[in-house]
Amino acid sequence: MKIGLLSDTHGYLNPRIKKYFSNVDEIWHIGDIGNKEILSELKQIAEVKAVYGNIDDAFIRNELPEYHIFSIKKIKVLLIHIGGYPGKYSPIARQLIFNHKPNLFISGHSHILKVMNDKTLNLLHINPGAAGIQGFHQVSTVIKFEINDRVENLEVFEFPKRKS
Repeated sequence: MKIGLLSDTHGYLNPRIKKYFSNVDEIWHIGDIGNKEILSELKQIAEVKAVYGNIDDAFIRNELPEYHIFSIKKIKVLLIHIGGYPGKYSPIARQLIFNHKPNLFISGHSHILKVMNDKTLNLLHINPGAAGIQGFHQVSTVIKFEINDRVENLEVFEFPKRKS
């Protein structure tokens, strides 16, 4: 299964992302979506799993959960917008990790791309960085990867932080 992963669009979906995600089976948006039109655009490409972020309005918060836990093949996945990273998890993320023991923990919020193994908790952490044009990041990023019996073939797509 091919996954397109992004976060922090803040109401702007770069057309390059649509092309980059054209061959994915699912798109996972890790919060700070910005508006319902972003979700509609992504749903035209593939099935969408998403969580709301701290800037998302009441409409998005009513449509989406704060966190999402599910399994694909042998991989248990936890999605949450504000989650931190290995050694510095947010309190709610830490509790969810200990309760559900995901193999793959994905968060956004920081606008900083990270892919890290947490050997202590035996999970892979991914933060796709920020795909939108709002924020301090200098380069916009999204990720694509495959889930088979494990996460593999992970690739990062980066592009200038500007409207194109």
